[in-house]
Amino acid sequence: MSDGVNRFLGDTPLRIFIKLVILSVAAGFLMSVFGLYPDDILYMARNFVLDVWHKGFAALGRVGDYLLLGAVIVVPIFLLIRLLSYRR
Repeated sequence: MSDGVNRFLGDTPLRIFIKLVILSVAAGFLMSVFGLYPDDILYMARNFVLDVWHKGFAALGRVGDYLLLGAVIVVPIFLLIRLLSYRR
């Protein structure tokens, strides 16, 4: 059983625990230096998802506008070409 755990973790559980503690302290120090806190990161991720959601639907609305603008030109030209080639 312990061989499976060691193989899964990559080392003994105690050594992995010590490595994780050291990395956690280092990451916490760096985050403190840059003024980042866990709740700020969660709010940033939430705001990012909401911005993408809202701007994505706004972009789809603009695609509909572009479709209508292009159709005003493309459809009459298409019909004119079809009518002219039909007479041949």
